[in-house]
Amino acid sequence: MEIMKQTVVALTWAMKDSLGEELDTLEEPVEFYVGGEDLLPSIEAALLGKREGEQVALYLEPEHAFGDYDENLVFLEARSLFPEEMEEGMVLEGRSLPEGAQSEVDNDLLLTVTEMYPEHVVLDGNHPLAGISLQLTVHIHSVRPSTVDEQRRGSTGIGFFKISPDEELKPPTLH
Repeated sequence: MEIMKQTVVALTWAMKDSLGEELDTLEEPVEFYVGGEDLLPSIEAALLGKREGEQVALYLEPEHAFGDYDENLVFLEARSLFPEEMEEGMVLEGRSLPEGAQSEVDNDLLLTVTEMYPEHVVLDGNHPLAGISLQLTVHIHSVRPSTVDEQRRGSTGIGFFKISPDEELKPPTLH
């Protein structure tokens, strides 16, 4: 079966930065919905028309991956506003900034705690891979028709390319 919109594709990959340093490896096949929210548009476009068993090698500039790094999405807040157990790498939503926070942040913006000091905390609203060019080698393990539920959601439920806040404030992972 050929990959087209509204199919589900099982993929593995190796992701490296522009210098060849490994950023992520997906060793076990994971299913993604094509034509929805599961894949970056640049990856999806490269997969269209491919079949099970094929491999795709991509080089993605930041604007085709996770965007350019935006220094306007870096915020400083008083350390005293946050729980004692807060650690670097934790992710929170803009809407969950504590009472007294000074930063004007979109409610849906995800903020990663990148640095902690005795007096303040650095919150970064950029994706962890923003500003990085990526080399991606994708292996196609299977292709199947999507279910009605997957079509309705526009997803298989895998949020690989999105960082989401963890209710327990644990560091995010890419998958």
